[in-house]
Amino acid sequence: MLTVEEINDEAKRLDLAETNRVQIEPTTIRFPNMEIKDSYAIQKAWVGLKQEQGRKIVGYKIGLTSRVMQVAMNIDEPDYGTLLDDMVFENNSEIKTSAFLDPKIEVELAFVLKKRLFGENLTIEDVIEATAYVVPALELIAARTFRKNPKTGYVRTVRDTISDNAANAGIITGDHIIDPNEIDLRWVSALLYKNGTIEESGVAAAVLDHPAKGIVWLAKKYAQHGVALEAGQTILAGSFTRPIDVAAGDKIIADYGSSGKITVNFT
Repeated sequence: MLTVEEINDEAKRLDLAETNRVQIEPTTIRFPNMEIKDSYAIQKAWVGLKQEQGRKIVGYKIGLTSRVMQVAMNIDEPDYGTLLDDMVFENNSEIKTSAFLDPKIEVELAFVLKKRLFGENLTIEDVIEATAYVVPALELIAARTFRKNPKTGYVRTVRDTISDNAANAGIITGDHIIDPNEIDLRWVSALLYKNGTIEESGVAAAVLDHPAKGIVWLAKKYAQHGVALEAGQTILAGSFTRPIDVAAGDKIIADYGSSGKITVNFT
């Protein structure tokens, strides 16, 4: 395991990379034998730095929920990261692309909780019962460490991604509120367009067969550390499309059919 000093140093490196908007080498270059628990320790230390700077936790994200992505990253479960208050954007926002490193967009559903979720014996039904509503959402992901170093070709591992707050950079929420008791969330689908061309499509069942399953998994993980998912928090349930690149001048539209659209302009 990494020492406390090494963990804090890595958190500071990631924070500086984000602040200066300059990508750095992945943590596994410096610590090739680090473990996933080291990665989460670095993530926690980095979130702590952000909280010291005045930022507040507003929820969490779940990533790598599809079986294809887990195989590609050589893991057998999802990962998770933290949503902070300055990461939240409304529908029809204009987002400055230069504020993010290697930005991409994914299509998801976001659960807004009305009740606390805590424990290791939770079910999908518990999640639905604790949910005030669900909204379509896009996750803006970024990479403070190189996904693939353009000079060396080194590809970062899942340990690096987790250290990097599971690649989270922002969330854009839709306007249409979904009652999780009224529809089968597995069948919520979306078409993702960039500059008028369809790039991706997907159905929410791609997230572990039900998007609420990811939240069950997350609540159980946090319960092991004595942490609950709290009322009022927003939980991104996981992407059901591959990520697509975005750059200045791009217009992104995610069409969820009867559940509305999300539009984002990148400047």
